[in-house]
Amino acid sequence: MEVILRTNLDNLGSLGQIVNVKPGYGRNYLIPQGLAMLATPGNKKRFEQERRKLQEKADAIRFSAQELADKISAVSLRIPVRVGEGDRLYGSVTSANIADLIKKDHGLDVDKKNILLDDSLRALGEYSIEVRVHQDIRAQLQVAVVSHDAFNGNQSSPEPVTDTIDENAATAEEARSEE
Repeated sequence: MEVILRTNLDNLGSLGQIVNVKPGYGRNYLIPQGLAMLATPGNKKRFEQERRKLQEKADAIRFSAQELADKISAVSLRIPVRVGEGDRLYGSVTSANIADLIKKDHGLDVDKKNILLDDSLRALGEYSIEVRVHQDIRAQLQVAVVSHDAFNGNQSSPEPVTDTIDENAATAEEARSEE
């Protein structure tokens, strides 16, 4: 099934491109969501008239994404974590933790799916993390994972970040096992 894309879509194409998709994907997702239209001769003519408006809208989104990328590149996060023997972290720092801290400390709304971590951060140190802001706009975020004891409280919340079981749940579990 041929459709005309009305927006830029990752792994599919860009605005105005005519692409072949499976019929179910086109009928059940792309067309109802307004992301594409059937590639009929009438729709092709109508799309050419509509293209300018859509392009202006896409340019505005791209401009705001570039501004967000500039703000993210200027951010430097310090993440305090609990550390055990040999500077090993209890748990890890995930993209969800990073997204929450960016939102909380800097007011920048970044989806955790757009923080491109190969794996969660499991060691102390400084990291440069790529953040996808738009289809082809990326920003570099500087993250320092520091020991909770060495943390001086300048930039991030003083609560250590861990991906371990919630302490209340652990206490409840211990209480059940003692009974």
